[in-house]
Amino acid sequence: MSETRSLSVLLADKFEEDGVQALRELGHTVHVDPDLGADTLADAIRATGAEVLCVRSTKVPARVLEAASTLKVIVRGGAGYDNIDCEAAGKAGIAVCNTPGMNAVAVAELVFGHLINLDRRIGAQTDELAGGHWNKKEYSKARGLKGRRMLVVGMGAIGTEVIKRAQAFGMKISAQSRSLREDTARALGIELIPYTREALSEALGKADVVSIHVAATPDTHELCGPGFFEAMKPGAYFINTSRGEIVDEEELAKAMKTKGIRAGLDVYEDQPSGKDTEWKPAIADIPGISLTHHVGASTDQAQIAVVEEVVRIVEIYSKTGTPLHVVNAQYLADLAPAE
Repeated sequence: MSETRSLSVLLADKFEEDGVQALRELGHTVHVDPDLGADTLADAIRATGAEVLCVRSTKVPARVLEAASTLKVIVRGGAGYDNIDCEAAGKAGIAVCNTPGMNAVAVAELVFGHLINLDRRIGAQTDELAGGHWNKKEYSKARGLKGRRMLVVGMGAIGTEVIKRAQAFGMKISAQSRSLREDTARALGIELIPYTREALSEALGKADVVSIHVAATPDTHELCGPGFFEAMKPGAYFINTSRGEIVDEEELAKAMKTKGIRAGLDVYEDQPSGKDTEWKPAIADIPGISLTHHVGASTDQAQIAVVEEVVRIVEIYSKTGTPLHVVNAQYLADLAPAE
């Protein structure tokens, strides 16, 4: 590697102080403003001359990218990157990078938090006891997880971590993935479902638990719609910790009411972009629901791992001019190394 080139780095979300200090120790000028949003981001990039922008949940729309003449790299602290207009970034010559796998364990842990809550109804029990009502008879009806079949849809880093934990609970595992090979599935001790809608429908009819781990793309928009929920086994558990756009919540609500489906959700179709506001999911009042605030990656361990990877991406880019984990390469005509 060559000598580190000093960069102007704008952190437009909350960022751990150790990470800020690490970037400064590498010789970079670091600007931290966690309150920036789509309406103020372009001005901040111009004011700081930022070459690198680091975000988590902050939206980066086309109008920001079109006005960001100094920007060369956007680093998304996390695996998903649908809050960034990747095509507009590519057309502007800006590489978009993510930090894949850094929060996989944290999200997998939340999946099992939802799963145990759905099975044992811990939240409902807490509310009832806190309200002064002892109702042991009602809650002595859990099914248990050992020997149940879980279908994992999407087998990236998070899906893989979910499978490890499901096996520790003694569950049987099926998985559908575009990239998973048959020999890899055998080594993992799971059943590989062919990558077709028909095979998915058949697998849904056998699964006691369905956990979704696919990226938000045009192909996966409302993947979990009418046909999906019609195919699910009555009384099964459905968990989504990926992206809200993947699920048609009206159809999920119907399935919960008519088929006894229980659902654990960490993401929602129209969730607010702010961090503290009045908002209630339309599905919240249906019995059998478990809800969290899009906090799948929000553990200390995951945040530290993400920050360390962001720092590594910036460091390598500053030394080589080549960013890691570029997710919008198809839109970049030519990404020349920095001089």
